[in-house]
Amino acid sequence: MEILSDEMLLDTYTCAVKLKLEAEFIGLLLTEIKRRGIHPDTARIGA
Repeated sequence: MEILSDEMLLDTYTCAVKLKLEAEFIGLLLTEIKRRGIHPDTARIGA
């Protein structure tokens, strides 16, 4: 996961939620977002 930039990670998470992908995958993305200290609500998504 460390290969992804913060922006790409957030974009991937957003798309995964919109596409209703597997909950386990979305959970992995969310765990990494939290580990990096990113706040998806305040970050610029889809730029």
